[in-house]
Amino acid sequence: MVLFALGLLDTGYRFGGRNPEAGLDCSGMVAYIVENISGQRLPHNAAQIAEHTRPIALQALRPGDLVFFNTLQRRHSHMGIYIGDGRFIHAPSSRGAVRVERLDNRYFAQRIDGARTLVARN
Repeated sequence: MVLFALGLLDTGYRFGGRNPEAGLDCSGMVAYIVENISGQRLPHNAAQIAEHTRPIALQALRPGDLVFFNTLQRRHSHMGIYIGDGRFIHAPSSRGAVRVERLDNRYFAQRIDGARTLVARN
């Protein structure tokens, strides 16, 4: 999942976008990757994707897990994919392209509101 996501770096942002040719938004990027890797179709909404995943502790994050942020004064309004070493990849509207950020970035550290996983772990 991480390698697939990294292959989307610099893809243009587009609100409501669900494929790289047209552009991606945060939930569209995650849904596109998951569907191409597993065939599982996810909703095109960060909060709804959160409902289809299992919460995990931030300290338990592994590459491929999902991180969620409160960027619009509501839970799970933005999301990305954790890639390891305290970094995540996401499709932000600011500066308009898929990119990597640090979880301890001042903006995101104040807005993180959870981590979740798509897979059940024993």
